[in-house]
Amino acid sequence: MAKERLGFIGVGRMGDPMARNLLTAGFELTIYDTSAAAIEPLKALGAQVAKSPLEVANAAEVVLVSLPTPDIVKKVATEVAAGSRVKIFIDVSTTGPKMAAEVATILAAKGITAVDAPVTGGVGGAKKGTLAVMLGCPRDLVARVTPVLEPIGKVFFLGERPGSGQLMKLANNLLSAAALAVTSEVMVMGVKGGLDPNVMLDVINSGTGRNSASVDKFPKAILPRTFDFGFAIGLLLKDVKLCTDEAAALGVPMICGNAIRELLAITALRQGSDADFTTIVKTVEEWAGVEVKG
Repeated sequence: MAKERLGFIGVGRMGDPMARNLLTAGFELTIYDTSAAAIEPLKALGAQVAKSPLEVANAAEVVLVSLPTPDIVKKVATEVAAGSRVKIFIDVSTTGPKMAAEVATILAAKGITAVDAPVTGGVGGAKKGTLAVMLGCPRDLVARVTPVLEPIGKVFFLGERPGSGQLMKLANNLLSAAALAVTSEVMVMGVKGGLDPNVMLDVINSGTGRNSASVDKFPKAILPRTFDFGFAIGLLLKDVKLCTDEAAALGVPMICGNAIRELLAITALRQGSDADFTTIVKTVEEWAGVEVKG
């Protein structure tokens, strides 16, 4: 028996597998994306296709969005706010607490509740339905939205204030960026000093230096030189900027965070914003004059 109809706006690299998992779980979907190519595979699986965000908001009480930037989320939220049926707007993007609060205000004026539910775990986690979902919403909505989010991943309730989930997501993404940046530096150092990168990873992953970059990103995308882990350097730079800006607003020093932000910005300029975030190692390699490869 089919469950309720949901709306899903933004079915790209992360949105597509999340939408697929919702379909598999028995939900009906009305979807929208600016890319026709992104829509077709889900249409073939039974999703209905809308011509606009407004049409999605007219079709479903709960609308999820997975979009690349805060400004796009705000634009879509404004369009969704005019919908005749939507009551709950779940944002699984990374926008930061400030934008989450702005979106909540826009939607509240139309009687719609904003739920920030950013996710972490990458494309692989999205495909497997094992993402961590960082939920910020009124407490009385937790039971309502959790069944919608559980096909996507494990739900963690962070608080009732709009942006609570977003604050947690920014903290997580800065840690992830830090692991990638510092692991890139030490791997380049080791290779230039004559160490075998494969053995280096074996040692790191057997000791206290083990991290998400050494376990996944280096063996899967950097040593093979494929640089296809699945997240753009420009998007990671956006997330780290949001984090350091939020820290500044809260009066929290971000000495390491700002250094990582600078390295990401240089990489985005040298490699292009659409390059995979694992290309951060290339920036360090170019300065050092060596390559880290298996």
